[in-house]
Amino acid sequence: MSKDSKLLKRKRTTTSEDISFYIITIPFMLFFFLFNILPVLASMTLSFFDYDMVSSPIFTGLENYSRMFSGDDVFMKVLGNTLKFSIIAGPISFLLSFMLAWMINEFPKTVRVILTFIFYAPALVGNAYFIWQVFFSGDSYGYLNNLLISFGFITEPINWFQNTSYNMTIIIIVQLWMSMGVSFLANIAGLQNVSAELYEAAAIDGVRTRWHELWYVTLPSMKSILLFSSVMQIQAVFSVSAVIVTLAGYPSVNNSVDTIVSYISDIGTARYEMGYASALSIFLFFMVLAFRFGIGALLNLVGKSDS
Repeated sequence: MSKDSKLLKRKRTTTSEDISFYIITIPFMLFFFLFNILPVLASMTLSFFDYDMVSSPIFTGLENYSRMFSGDDVFMKVLGNTLKFSIIAGPISFLLSFMLAWMINEFPKTVRVILTFIFYAPALVGNAYFIWQVFFSGDSYGYLNNLLISFGFITEPINWFQNTSYNMTIIIIVQLWMSMGVSFLANIAGLQNVSAELYEAAAIDGVRTRWHELWYVTLPSMKSILLFSSVMQIQAVFSVSAVIVTLAGYPSVNNSVDTIVSYISDIGTARYEMGYASALSIFLFFMVLAFRFGIGALLNLVGKSDS
């Protein structure tokens, strides 16, 4: 067989494989478009309209976006709460999930499996945060109030979730407790797949401490896993709503712990202001996108020497 014939046959084989690939991915791409791309495009379009799901949409231009910053005091509160919550709970939960995975990875296999299950257990149980509702119950039967009254620290029970001095801190603690989910397991898997040869090569090159080993070997080998973990944590902290509504109610006292997601739910499903709700959703989308690229830039610094 001549060289040209071989090249032609290889080209036909490649073309056939490409066609098969596209045929296989068509169902996935169709569903991805229908349930991901199309809703985003619809939200972007609706954000320029006044629409109550009954009357015909009325084009209002940028009025919904202008309303966010100039005519909606509640939005400014929930925006501040969301940023505060994400800036505190996001990085802590990300670092916590990695550091726990890193430490657990040092244990023997049997102990590692048990510890992994223990830390992942809250994510397995759907509504596990209800235990915190009992623990911080506002009456004297709540575990914490009962304990404090018994030891004489307080004389009257504290309504923890209705007190603006405590509710945000408590919500952050609950979110951190629940944050050991997919990102935690991803970090465990990533640590297991770092080649031992890399550590040996690093030792030959002069790496002696565990922290240098972590910075120059472990983290660079896990960049893709770390990016996945960070994206999952971003999604978790920016979309938190059910926990807050369940524990503190909606609206919370002075909107002290309400987030953009819970506000969008109220605007869209209770008030039927779908145009404004869509504008809020698009704003949240771009805010999450900005955080994602910011974290990606930070992860690019991993493993680089100061010199």
